[in-house]
Amino acid sequence: MITRRAVVLTLAASPMISARAAEMAPTEIEEWKVPWENLRPRDPYAESASRVWFVGQRGNYIANLNPETGEFSKIDLPEKALPHNVIVDQGIVWYAGNGDAHLGRIDPKTGVVEKIPMPDPAARDPHTLMADGKGGVWFTVQGGNFIGRIDTATRAIRLVKVPTAEARPYGIKIDSTGRVWVVEFGTNKLATVDATTFALSEIEIPRKGARPRRLEVARDDSVWYVDYAEGYLGRYDPKTRAFEEWLAPGGAGAQPYGTALDAKGQLWFVEFGSKPARFVGFDTATKQVVSLTDIPSGGGVRHMHFNESSQKVWFGTDSGAIGRISVN
Repeated sequence: MITRRAVVLTLAASPMISARAAEMAPTEIEEWKVPWENLRPRDPYAESASRVWFVGQRGNYIANLNPETGEFSKIDLPEKALPHNVIVDQGIVWYAGNGDAHLGRIDPKTGVVEKIPMPDPAARDPHTLMADGKGGVWFTVQGGNFIGRIDTATRAIRLVKVPTAEARPYGIKIDSTGRVWVVEFGTNKLATVDATTFALSEIEIPRKGARPRRLEVARDDSVWYVDYAEGYLGRYDPKTRAFEEWLAPGGAGAQPYGTALDAKGQLWFVEFGSKPARFVGFDTATKQVVSLTDIPSGGGVRHMHFNESSQKVWFGTDSGAIGRISVN
């Protein structure tokens, strides 16, 4: 286990709003080196205290880590799958087959891999998955410019085309009403999809240069996003349609990327542009930075998962590690 102590920092003021200084709290980081080298382990999903799933994006595998023993095991995927994201829904593992246009379903009891192809060849690169708790998994298709949903029982897939050309739908979350929220990494927009009608709406972020990459939805259904291009953390209130933004501690070059929202309302994101990459903790109630901690292995983080039962945020790094932080 590796621990880093954060330092005192003043959050830089954005042109839109200022923020007060906050005392940095130490954040405990633990990491496990993945035994398969240079295959970009990423996007872990903690199913339980003893099983954390993740993908080998460049290695065509789905793997799991037992953090209690440090043991790894993996399931090989079809050639060219290039898995991008993994989730667990009702005991079944689902992944995005980013390399050859499919969603994958794995029964952990048998290890059998089922490929479900996209119904439209233009939906060439399924990207990020999110279960809706109602028998469906929503997903983004970045280059193909779609948002979709699969019925996990029938395997039927429905796609919604994003109207903005080259919008690059990326991160995806679902609010308390079942409404789907997506960030469009190719433009300065958020998108939302009605889960019943599949009607899609786009919302423009006021800054033209914004390129939102990941997002979280808080308990009050406010939408929090990170702007990879210009280094901002932003909040959108669907009730008032108001935006609020803060410049990340690393400034315009911070490249905030992976995000997670914990049960205390703290938003965690990683400054991909920092060397080494570092975790930032932001209290969404007080609107202050509460933690700043370098990642021991140094690599950038692309996606994260908060496991409420353990109060841990899980992440994978480009330097070949699976890790977690304690937030309680």
